[in-house]
Amino acid sequence: MANDVAKPCSSPEAHQFDFWLGDWELTWPAEQTGGVAGEIAKGSNHIKKIMTDCALQEHFDFAGGSFQGKSWSVYNSRLKKWQQTWIDSSGAYLLFEGVFSDGKMELCTQAQERDGKVIIHRMVFRDISESSLFWDWQHSQDGGLSWQDKWNIHYQRKAKSQ
Repeated sequence: MANDVAKPCSSPEAHQFDFWLGDWELTWPAEQTGGVAGEIAKGSNHIKKIMTDCALQEHFDFAGGSFQGKSWSVYNSRLKKWQQTWIDSSGAYLLFEGVFSDGKMELCTQAQERDGKVIIHRMVFRDISESSLFWDWQHSQDGGLSWQDKWNIHYQRKAKSQ
């Protein structure tokens, strides 16, 4: 009878983030992370399924090892949203929620700034193909009416080893 029980993460929604799985080479304008204008910064990202394929685990590395981050993402079927927890080598801890819609994954969080002003942060995975995608880190100071880019990463899937 155990075979009659549905797998807990078998819904189509629970697979919306599968495009992100794998090993990626990353590039972005170096000035977005404190580098020299006109140069290209590099990094890598490895995303795999864990917890009986119910969650995605990310391991982000800035080339040279100066910054690392990890995230865990899961589809919450009760809320009908994706949830992600992010931690990194700067001591950051962020919680995100969002949805996959119109060919894009969008996850948002809010942070309370020192002056009491609420800034909304979001990441957008867009222009998704089998071999590449774009990831944008943005913030809004007007409740989401307008967005400013802070970090724009191009993902290129690494070639599989022979």
